[in-house]
Amino acid sequence: MYRRSMSYAAAQASIGDSEFDRDTAITERAGEPGVYDAELSAGWTIIAAVNGGYLLALVGRALSAALPHPDPFTVSAHYLTSSVPGPAVIRTEVVRVGRTLSTGQASLFQFDEHGNEVERIRVLASYGDLAALPDDVRTVAVPPLMPSYENCVGPEAGPAPIPGSSAIVDRLRLRLDPATAGWAVGAPSGKGEMRAWFELADGRDADPLSMLLAVDALPPTAFDLGLVAWTPTVELTTHIRRRPAPGPLRISITTRNLAGGFLEEDAEVWDSTDHLVAQSRQLARALRM
Repeated sequence: MYRRSMSYAAAQASIGDSEFDRDTAITERAGEPGVYDAELSAGWTIIAAVNGGYLLALVGRALSAALPHPDPFTVSAHYLTSSVPGPAVIRTEVVRVGRTLSTGQASLFQFDEHGNEVERIRVLASYGDLAALPDDVRTVAVPPLMPSYENCVGPEAGPAPIPGSSAIVDRLRLRLDPATAGWAVGAPSGKGEMRAWFELADGRDADPLSMLLAVDALPPTAFDLGLVAWTPTVELTTHIRRRPAPGPLRISITTRNLAGGFLEEDAEVWDSTDHLVAQSRQLARALRM
Protein backbone atom coordinates (compact mmCIF):
# COMPACT_ATOMS: atom_id res chain seq x y z
CA MET A 1 0.00 0.00 0.00
CA TYR A 2 1.41 3.37 -0.99
CA ARG A 3 1.78 6.36 1.33
CA ARG A 4 2.58 9.72 -0.20
CA SER A 5 5.90 11.03 1.12
CA MET A 6 6.37 14.69 2.11
CA SER A 7 8.98 15.08 -0.64
CA TYR A 8 6.46 13.86 -3.21
CA ALA A 9 3.54 15.97 -2.01
CA ALA A 10 2.61 18.99 -4.11
CA ALA A 11 -0.04 21.66 -4.20
CA GLN A 12 -3.21 19.64 -4.69
CA ALA A 13 -5.77 20.50 -7.33
CA SER A 14 -9.25 19.24 -6.56
CA ILE A 15 -11.60 17.16 -8.67
CA GLY A 16 -13.68 19.63 -10.66
CA ASP A 17 -11.07 22.38 -10.40
CA SER A 18 -7.97 21.21 -12.23
CA GLU A 19 -6.32 21.48 -15.61
CA PHE A 20 -7.81 18.13 -16.61
CA ASP A 21 -11.32 19.31 -15.73
CA ARG A 22 -10.91 22.60 -17.57
CA ASP A 23 -9.52 20.86 -20.66
CA THR A 24 -12.38 18.33 -20.72
CA ALA A 25 -15.10 20.93 -20.20
CA ILE A 26 -18.18 20.67 -22.41
CA THR A 27 -21.02 23.09 -23.16
CA GLU A 28 -24.44 21.83 -24.22
CA ARG A 29 -25.81 23.65 -27.25
CA ALA A 30 -28.93 25.70 -26.66
CA GLY A 31 -31.91 24.02 -28.24
CA GLU A 32 -29.94 20.85 -29.11
CA PRO A 33 -30.19 18.39 -26.22
CA GLY A 34 -27.31 15.91 -26.11
CA VAL A 35 -25.04 17.98 -28.36
CA TYR A 36 -21.95 19.47 -26.71
CA ASP A 37 -19.26 21.85 -27.86
CA ALA A 38 -15.67 21.39 -26.65
CA GLU A 39 -12.17 22.68 -27.29
CA LEU A 40 -9.44 20.05 -27.68
CA SER A 41 -6.41 21.35 -25.80
CA ALA A 42 -2.93 21.27 -27.31
CA GLY A 43 -1.67 20.31 -23.86
CA TRP A 44 -2.67 16.65 -24.36
CA THR A 45 -0.98 15.98 -27.70
CA ILE A 46 1.45 13.25 -28.71
CA ILE A 47 3.55 14.77 -31.46
CA ALA A 48 0.73 16.47 -33.44
CA ALA A 49 -2.23 14.23 -32.51
CA VAL A 50 -4.44 14.51 -29.45
CA ASN A 51 -4.00 11.61 -26.98
CA GLY A 52 -6.67 8.92 -27.25
CA GLY A 53 -7.20 8.63 -23.49
CA TYR A 54 -7.84 12.37 -23.22
CA LEU A 55 -10.40 12.08 -26.04
CA LEU A 56 -12.05 9.16 -24.27
CA ALA A 57 -12.32 11.18 -21.05
CA LEU A 58 -13.82 14.13 -22.94
CA VAL A 59 -16.45 11.98 -24.65
CA GLY A 60 -16.97 10.18 -21.34
CA ARG A 61 -17.83 13.51 -19.69
CA ALA A 62 -20.41 14.22 -22.39
CA LEU A 63 -22.02 10.81 -21.89
CA SER A 64 -22.07 11.36 -18.13
CA ALA A 65 -24.03 14.56 -18.77
CA ALA A 66 -26.40 12.90 -21.23
CA LEU A 67 -27.16 9.71 -19.26
CA PRO A 68 -29.03 9.45 -15.93
CA HIS A 69 -26.29 7.37 -14.27
CA PRO A 70 -23.05 9.15 -13.26
CA ASP A 71 -20.18 6.72 -13.72
CA PRO A 72 -18.68 4.90 -16.73
CA PHE A 73 -18.70 1.12 -16.24
CA THR A 74 -17.62 0.03 -19.71
CA VAL A 75 -16.56 2.31 -22.55
CA SER A 76 -15.63 1.05 -26.02
CA ALA A 77 -14.17 3.48 -28.55
CA HIS A 78 -13.17 3.20 -32.18
CA TYR A 79 -10.72 5.86 -33.37
CA LEU A 80 -11.56 6.77 -36.95
CA THR A 81 -9.29 9.73 -37.76
CA SER A 82 -6.58 11.61 -35.86
CA SER A 83 -7.80 14.51 -33.72
CA VAL A 84 -6.03 17.86 -33.57
CA PRO A 85 -6.24 20.73 -31.08
CA GLY A 86 -9.17 23.03 -31.69
CA PRO A 87 -12.99 23.10 -31.70
CA ALA A 88 -14.99 19.88 -31.58
CA VAL A 89 -18.60 18.85 -31.23
CA ILE A 90 -19.83 15.73 -29.40
CA ARG A 91 -23.19 14.26 -30.40
CA THR A 92 -24.69 11.81 -27.90
CA GLU A 93 -27.63 9.43 -28.07
CA VAL A 94 -29.34 7.62 -25.20
CA VAL A 95 -29.75 4.00 -26.31
CA ARG A 96 -31.37 2.46 -23.23
CA VAL A 97 -32.09 3.41 -19.62
CA GLY A 98 -32.45 0.70 -16.99
CA ARG A 99 -32.60 0.68 -13.22
CA THR A 100 -28.89 0.08 -12.60
CA LEU A 101 -27.31 0.77 -16.00
CA SER A 102 -27.90 3.19 -18.84
CA THR A 103 -26.33 2.86 -22.27
CA GLY A 104 -25.47 5.57 -24.73
CA GLN A 105 -23.38 6.27 -27.77
CA ALA A 106 -21.44 9.34 -28.79
CA SER A 107 -19.29 10.61 -31.62
CA LEU A 108 -16.75 13.44 -31.57
CA PHE A 109 -16.46 15.53 -34.72
CA GLN A 110 -14.06 18.19 -35.90
CA PHE A 111 -14.07 20.26 -39.05
CA ASP A 112 -12.06 20.07 -42.26
CA GLU A 113 -10.75 23.03 -44.25
CA HIS A 114 -14.16 23.42 -45.90
CA GLY A 115 -16.05 23.46 -42.61
CA ASN A 116 -17.43 19.93 -43.01
CA GLU A 117 -17.74 17.71 -39.96
CA VAL A 118 -15.24 14.81 -39.78
CA GLU A 119 -15.90 12.05 -37.27
CA ARG A 120 -12.85 11.37 -35.10
CA ILE A 121 -14.03 8.84 -32.51
CA ARG A 122 -17.20 6.80 -31.94
CA VAL A 123 -18.05 5.43 -28.49
CA LEU A 124 -20.58 2.98 -27.05
CA ALA A 125 -20.76 2.95 -23.26
CA SER A 126 -22.76 1.76 -20.26
CA TYR A 127 -22.96 3.91 -17.12
CA GLY A 128 -24.04 3.13 -13.57
CA ASP A 129 -23.36 4.20 -10.00
CA LEU A 130 -20.06 2.90 -8.63
CA ALA A 131 -21.06 3.93 -5.11
CA ALA A 132 -23.96 1.45 -5.23
CA LEU A 133 -21.79 -1.61 -5.95
CA PRO A 134 -21.26 -4.26 -3.24
CA ASP A 135 -17.93 -4.37 -1.40
CA ASP A 136 -17.10 -8.07 -1.84
CA VAL A 137 -13.97 -8.87 -3.89
CA ARG A 138 -13.00 -12.37 -5.06
CA THR A 139 -10.02 -12.23 -7.34
CA VAL A 140 -6.71 -13.82 -8.25
CA ALA A 141 -5.42 -10.49 -9.61
CA VAL A 142 -2.51 -8.99 -7.67
CA PRO A 143 -0.95 -5.51 -7.84
CA PRO A 144 2.15 -5.20 -10.03
CA LEU A 145 5.50 -5.72 -8.36
CA MET A 146 7.40 -2.50 -8.93
CA PRO A 147 9.73 -0.20 -6.99
CA SER A 148 8.53 2.69 -4.87
CA TYR A 149 7.77 6.01 -6.53
CA GLU A 150 11.15 7.40 -5.45
CA ASN A 151 12.98 4.47 -7.06
CA CYS A 152 11.20 4.73 -10.40
CA VAL A 153 12.33 7.04 -13.20
CA GLY A 154 10.80 10.04 -14.93
CA PRO A 155 11.33 11.48 -18.43
CA GLU A 156 14.48 13.22 -17.26
CA ALA A 157 16.26 9.88 -16.75
CA GLY A 158 17.17 9.41 -20.43
CA PRO A 159 20.22 11.06 -21.98
CA ALA A 160 17.92 12.67 -24.58
CA PRO A 161 14.18 13.42 -24.72
CA ILE A 162 12.14 10.26 -24.69
CA PRO A 163 11.10 9.37 -28.27
CA GLY A 164 7.52 10.37 -28.89
CA SER A 165 7.40 12.62 -25.84
CA SER A 166 5.33 15.74 -26.22
CA ALA A 167 3.05 18.21 -24.48
CA ILE A 168 1.16 15.51 -22.58
CA VAL A 169 4.31 14.66 -20.61
CA ASP A 170 4.02 18.02 -18.81
CA ARG A 171 0.41 17.29 -17.81
CA LEU A 172 1.35 14.10 -15.95
CA ARG A 173 3.57 12.72 -13.23
CA LEU A 174 4.79 9.42 -14.68
CA ARG A 175 7.49 7.40 -12.93
CA LEU A 176 8.44 4.30 -14.90
CA ASP A 177 9.57 1.02 -13.40
CA PRO A 178 13.27 0.86 -14.40
CA ALA A 179 12.73 -2.74 -15.58
CA THR A 180 10.41 -1.41 -18.30
CA ALA A 181 12.32 1.80 -19.10
CA GLY A 182 15.44 0.38 -20.79
CA TRP A 183 14.15 1.45 -24.21
CA ALA A 184 14.79 5.08 -23.20
CA VAL A 185 18.55 4.38 -23.22
CA GLY A 186 18.54 1.98 -26.16
CA ALA A 187 18.16 -1.25 -24.16
CA PRO A 188 14.54 -2.51 -24.40
CA SER A 189 13.81 -5.73 -22.52
CA GLY A 190 11.86 -7.31 -25.39
CA LYS A 191 9.11 -8.45 -23.00
CA GLY A 192 6.43 -5.98 -24.12
CA GLU A 193 5.79 -4.56 -20.64
CA MET A 194 5.26 -1.07 -19.24
CA ARG A 195 4.70 -0.22 -15.58
CA ALA A 196 4.50 3.17 -13.94
CA TRP A 197 3.20 5.32 -11.14
CA PHE A 198 0.62 7.74 -12.55
CA GLU A 199 -0.83 11.02 -11.33
CA LEU A 200 -1.93 14.27 -12.90
CA ALA A 201 0.77 16.92 -12.65
CA ASP A 202 -1.30 19.29 -10.52
CA GLY A 203 -1.94 16.58 -7.93
CA ARG A 204 -5.64 16.12 -8.68
CA ASP A 205 -6.77 12.74 -7.38
CA ALA A 206 -8.08 10.18 -9.82
CA ASP A 207 -11.76 9.62 -10.52
CA PRO A 208 -13.59 7.42 -13.05
CA LEU A 209 -13.23 9.98 -15.87
CA SER A 210 -9.49 10.54 -15.36
CA MET A 211 -8.95 6.75 -15.38
CA LEU A 212 -10.20 6.79 -18.97
CA LEU A 213 -7.13 8.94 -19.63
CA ALA A 214 -4.82 6.85 -17.43
CA VAL A 215 -5.22 3.60 -19.39
CA ASP A 216 -3.75 5.31 -22.48
CA ALA A 217 -1.18 7.61 -20.86
CA LEU A 218 1.95 5.44 -20.60
CA PRO A 219 4.54 5.04 -23.35
CA PRO A 220 3.49 2.22 -25.69
CA THR A 221 4.66 -1.31 -24.97
CA ALA A 222 6.05 -1.37 -28.52
CA PHE A 223 8.98 0.67 -27.12
CA ASP A 224 9.85 -2.22 -24.79
CA LEU A 225 9.73 -4.54 -27.82
CA GLY A 226 12.37 -2.41 -29.53
CA LEU A 227 9.98 -0.65 -31.90
CA VAL A 228 10.23 3.09 -31.23
CA ALA A 229 7.45 4.43 -33.41
CA TRP A 230 4.00 5.94 -33.28
CA THR A 231 1.33 3.41 -32.26
CA PRO A 232 -2.08 4.97 -33.04
CA THR A 233 -5.07 3.42 -31.29
CA VAL A 234 -7.60 1.57 -33.42
CA GLU A 235 -9.96 0.42 -30.63
CA LEU A 236 -9.92 0.83 -26.85
CA THR A 237 -12.28 -0.78 -24.34
CA THR A 238 -12.07 0.27 -20.70
CA HIS A 239 -13.81 -1.20 -17.65
CA ILE A 240 -14.05 0.98 -14.53
CA ARG A 241 -14.37 -1.36 -11.53
CA ARG A 242 -14.55 1.02 -8.55
CA ARG A 243 -13.81 4.57 -7.44
CA PRO A 244 -10.09 4.94 -6.72
CA ALA A 245 -8.77 5.95 -3.31
CA PRO A 246 -6.81 9.22 -3.10
CA GLY A 247 -3.17 9.03 -4.15
CA PRO A 248 -1.23 7.99 -7.24
CA LEU A 249 -2.20 5.00 -9.35
CA ARG A 250 -0.04 2.09 -10.45
CA ILE A 251 -0.51 1.02 -14.05
CA SER A 252 0.72 -2.21 -15.61
CA ILE A 253 0.44 -2.81 -19.37
CA THR A 254 1.46 -5.93 -21.29
CA THR A 255 1.57 -7.00 -24.94
CA ARG A 256 1.74 -10.68 -25.85
CA ASN A 257 1.39 -10.48 -29.59
CA LEU A 258 2.70 -8.00 -32.15
CA ALA A 259 1.88 -9.37 -35.60
CA GLY A 260 0.85 -8.05 -38.97
CA GLY A 261 1.56 -4.49 -37.93
CA PHE A 262 -0.86 -4.54 -34.98
CA LEU A 263 -0.48 -5.17 -31.24
CA GLU A 264 -2.78 -5.44 -28.24
CA GLU A 265 -2.18 -3.74 -24.89
CA ASP A 266 -3.81 -5.11 -21.73
CA ALA A 267 -3.79 -2.62 -18.86
CA GLU A 268 -4.56 -2.88 -15.14
CA VAL A 269 -4.91 0.17 -12.91
CA TRP A 270 -4.43 -0.17 -9.15
CA ASP A 271 -5.09 2.45 -6.50
CA SER A 272 -3.20 3.34 -3.32
CA THR A 273 -5.18 0.78 -1.28
CA ASP A 274 -4.25 -2.11 -3.62
CA HIS A 275 -7.64 -2.31 -5.30
CA LEU A 276 -7.96 -3.04 -9.01
CA VAL A 277 -9.93 0.02 -10.15
CA ALA A 278 -9.79 -0.19 -13.96
CA GLN A 279 -8.86 -2.56 -16.78
CA SER A 280 -8.56 -2.06 -20.52
CA ARG A 281 -7.64 -3.71 -23.78
CA GLN A 282 -6.44 -1.73 -26.76
CA LEU A 283 -5.66 -2.63 -30.36
CA ALA A 284 -3.07 -0.36 -31.91
CA ARG A 285 -1.10 -0.15 -35.12
CA ALA A 286 2.64 -0.61 -34.85
CA LEU A 287 4.02 1.81 -37.41
CA ARG A 288 7.71 1.66 -38.27
CA MET A 289 9.59 4.91 -38.73
